[in-house]
Amino acid sequence: MISSLLDYAASYHGKREIITRTVEGPIHRYTYADARARAAQAANTLVKLEVSPGDRIATLAWNTHRHFELFYAVSGLGAVLHTINPRLFEEQIRYIVNHAEDRVIFLDLNFVELAEKLVDRFPTVEHYVILTDRSHMPETSLPNALCYEDLIADESTTFKWPEFDENTASSLCYTSGTTGNPKGVLYSHRSTVIHALGAAQKGALDLGCADTILPIAPMYHANAWAMPYIAPMVGAKLVLPGPKMDAPSILELINSEQVTFACAVPTVWTMVLEHLQATGGRIDSLKRTTIGGSAVPQSMMDIFREEYGVTVLHLWGMTETSPMGTVATQTPDVAALPQKEKHNQLAKQGRVQYGINIKIIDKSGALAPRDGETSGDLWIKGPWAARCYYKREDVAPLDADGWFPTGDVATWDAYGYMKITDRTKDVIKSGGEWISSIELENAAAGHPQVRQAAVIGIYHPKWEERPLMLIVPTKAAAPTKQEILDFLSAKFAKWQLPEDVLFLDELPLTATGKIMKTALREMYKDFSFSGDSGPS
Repeated sequence: MISSLLDYAASYHGKREIITRTVEGPIHRYTYADARARAAQAANTLVKLEVSPGDRIATLAWNTHRHFELFYAVSGLGAVLHTINPRLFEEQIRYIVNHAEDRVIFLDLNFVELAEKLVDRFPTVEHYVILTDRSHMPETSLPNALCYEDLIADESTTFKWPEFDENTASSLCYTSGTTGNPKGVLYSHRSTVIHALGAAQKGALDLGCADTILPIAPMYHANAWAMPYIAPMVGAKLVLPGPKMDAPSILELINSEQVTFACAVPTVWTMVLEHLQATGGRIDSLKRTTIGGSAVPQSMMDIFREEYGVTVLHLWGMTETSPMGTVATQTPDVAALPQKEKHNQLAKQGRVQYGINIKIIDKSGALAPRDGETSGDLWIKGPWAARCYYKREDVAPLDADGWFPTGDVATWDAYGYMKITDRTKDVIKSGGEWISSIELENAAAGHPQVRQAAVIGIYHPKWEERPLMLIVPTKAAAPTKQEILDFLSAKFAKWQLPEDVLFLDELPLTATGKIMKTALREMYKDFSFSGDSGPS
């Protein structure tokens, strides 16, 4: 039961703190013992709202203590916590609320206006609970709007958590839906707890009661990468950043709360590192960060390690894997390698952790050898990997043996490290030869004047496809096309280099901070190259 995690933390780490930068502004502090008492109050409130086991209860909320309480109150009751990504398009939010048939929406102050715009399109929603106190309760047109603090104030601080089948659904998270409607991934109590155990182990994220954890990854993105479950399970101090996701606010929390471990996507760390380097700031308490969501440039890992003493744990996963799939932790064999080789190994997406399995199928349909060179389609299987999508009988992702197709292309080496070389739909086929867009992007990101890079395949009359590179320069200066090509030529053959390089003010991002390749392909579908390079 998920409720057992909070019970454990309150009983054996009861004085450990949970810190929140609140939506209202001030920093809020309380303990795991306090959190369990308030989660019980919230559960008692849900009972009074006639929430039943299996009902979907939605949240439109940031990483805060109130949201944390709902992670336990809703699931602990036997209902399903549906965390909505507020950065989705309004039509996608409408779709997932109706697809999930949410009965109640708990929402932060920032999202009241969004809910008011969509309320007439949410026929199943009976109550809107605003996550604030009476003094900050806004005037709103939302029907049956309730104040969270008023609701729970007079409820009992004890609640007998029910016990039921551990395979019962606990939470629901929808994919970003860059193509078609978002798909719902349903997690169970069993999958959630086993995933937290697997992620916390020393060979993975190595988390314990001495750590102070800052989940910058949002609670609506694969449950903040399981940090709301891992932190109480190991008794770690938990720091929640609330709505202020700018670099100064994040750095203030890291330093004031002495954060030792944080997790976020690369775009967030790009912003943070730029601010650190512009201001001469430090993050001396931070020892480790896990970075996932998209490939981490080697240059980012080097800066973290060499300038700030921070170890980057490269993580690969997806909503469908809860989200951990592999983590690039160091084995004794890799530790013994020459420094450059060791760092190259740790820049890969990493090793399988106990409880999960992967396989890589090459073009012939056979298992790819562990040579670090032969690429193929990546499949995954295990107790925290999805078996199907919620209420989508038309989508059957598993093969006959229960393996899930990730859509990624990868290699596997003799040390057991997996490396993502591309997404299946992003591989560029040029004159019969394959070019990895990810490797080009990561290499370009190492240029000091490049902030972000994306590569897409563009039709070429002779070579079928050629790579087009799109660059967002740093604020300090902008490189030229030739400077980028010269920089890349040290690592790539001439035929692998981008056919052209364009400079943009920004790249389109998905709701979870990934570069939206689908949008780029649509934007540049009529682009034509003037040159005639290619494989030779």
